[in-house]
Amino acid sequence: MSRQVRHMLSAVGLVLLTCLAYLPAMNAGFIWDDNNYVTENSTLRTATGLWRIWTDPMATPQYYPLVHSTFWLEYQAWGLQPAGYHVVNILIHAANAVLLWLVLSKLQIRAAWFAACLFALHPVHVESVAWITERKNVLSGLFYLASAWAYFSFLESDRSNPASSSPDRSNWRWSYYGLSMLLFVAALLSKTVTVTLPAALFVVVCWRNRRVATRDIVPLLPLLAIGIPFGLLTIWLERNHVGAVGADWNLSVIDRFLIAGRALWFYATKLVWPSPLIFIYPRWKIDAGVWWQYLFPVMFVAGVGLIAWRRKNPGLLVAILFFAGSLFPALGFFNIFPMRYSFVADHFQYLASIGLLVAIASGSDRLFNVLQLVAKPLPVVVAGGILAVLGWLTWCQTAIYADAETIWQDTIRKNRTCGMAHHNLGVILQQQGRVSEAELEFRQVLKIDPNDNPARLNLANVYFEQGKLANAISLYEQVLKSDPKDASARFNLANTLDRLGRPDEAAAQYHELLELDSKHTLARLNLAAVLMEQEKWDAAREQLLELVRIAPELHSAHLNLAVVYHHDRNRERAIFHANEGMRLAPDSNEARKIMQHILSENEKPGPESDVRVPSGEKP
Repeated sequence: MSRQVRHMLSAVGLVLLTCLAYLPAMNAGFIWDDNNYVTENSTLRTATGLWRIWTDPMATPQYYPLVHSTFWLEYQAWGLQPAGYHVVNILIHAANAVLLWLVLSKLQIRAAWFAACLFALHPVHVESVAWITERKNVLSGLFYLASAWAYFSFLESDRSNPASSSPDRSNWRWSYYGLSMLLFVAALLSKTVTVTLPAALFVVVCWRNRRVATRDIVPLLPLLAIGIPFGLLTIWLERNHVGAVGADWNLSVIDRFLIAGRALWFYATKLVWPSPLIFIYPRWKIDAGVWWQYLFPVMFVAGVGLIAWRRKNPGLLVAILFFAGSLFPALGFFNIFPMRYSFVADHFQYLASIGLLVAIASGSDRLFNVLQLVAKPLPVVVAGGILAVLGWLTWCQTAIYADAETIWQDTIRKNRTCGMAHHNLGVILQQQGRVSEAELEFRQVLKIDPNDNPARLNLANVYFEQGKLANAISLYEQVLKSDPKDASARFNLANTLDRLGRPDEAAAQYHELLELDSKHTLARLNLAAVLMEQEKWDAAREQLLELVRIAPELHSAHLNLAVVYHHDRNRERAIFHANEGMRLAPDSNEARKIMQHILSENEKPGPESDVRVPSGEKP
């Protein structure tokens, strides 16, 4: 069998193994954050949205325009069918495994294909592959690995015939360099964590050449110059756009070193023993006054120092440096939003895992050589067994990503103190009409954190739906005492007071809300409805005229204004606004009813209000 055929079969094998392990994802739906990235992402709907993806960093949850462009293309192709998005994620991950094998083969690293298999099948990567939102990881990984392959091809072409000065050969060599740079930019536009690529290339090149030379550093400087501005932009956006500011991020330098040291051991452990894998891990309590917390960074630094001092296994040192260096952006030294809930997440080590997985594969190769002496088939059996176990674990872990309810239930089973999981599960149950179950989840959140205002608000909303209005009012008032500017709490409090037959208090709450937000259309609409019920027609007319001015497409505003003008015996204006209401809502029975009342001069119709109790997931 020729070498090309063997390579082709090896690549096909990697792709098939990957697709088989992730088969359950084909039937999975959308989960947390997929609403922001796909299902409720308005930029995917129009051609102008694609322009905004690239030109407006605030238009999307994070400024990763290549990621959102792929979502835009997929939305045009299959809309909101989740299967298509999942298939793309899986295929990109499979391509990454093939690229990793090609890069390792180019570097002549032992057990390159086995290392690529470990990467493809390791369950720690399920979060990056089965979660549509983490297209960021797999897509940036694709360009990262492709850039590395092009860069090593650039170095290889130089080393293969250094004496050659042919212009054609030189142009061909530098085309690899240009391609590497272009792919690096694409990686940065997919996820900025890839900014670590120049450092990773430097470490690998030094290991390969067994020295540190200026000529090895110079070609990397342009890559570094490109990466730094992208990194600084991401840091700024995390603080000012994503919202990584506040008490959860008020950490000292010592605290951040303690987090980093513990995180490194955490990630390494998960690669060796991937159990349990949790969507949201518990957030550690960091205390610089506790002596044992210093053991994590001290032991890591000491271990790296010992390996470097003995110089017996430089490959292992490179693997560890690659692992730690690639993780650096996510180790807690920079504020990122997920730190609000946990300092670690499986998807943070998608690329970093390559370092230790390659080291494990290389070490296994030596073991396989020993086993071969015992029995020739034994290495194949052992390697196959390892891959089978990893594939099965990945299959099982992927099934957890079937839908939002499943992922939050699994998180709660493994991390019972995760208030955010209880909260989001409660929201889902509430949306399904399972209000009693939702109540239990919101109560559990408040047991974990009695000051959790979103849980208070949604529990109050549940009480509202259950008709426990006094309980709802008490919780709304608690939220407002903590945060007087909470618009949802004040709006819902006003709605509840109105339902209890306390219109004056309801009107006062609507007025206060409108002072905070004069464009709160529902508050103004409901205030007008309350005033109409109290027969305060002049005040109601004033509110409705303002509402028509700021929200001319709101049919309820026109219909209620028609009622007011009907009361004023201004038949012409009443008919005009009734017609506008019917034009804006042609299927509205209420609109037709109001028009009939006006035309027949019968008893005045009642007001149309739009009382709603909003609820939502935490970001």
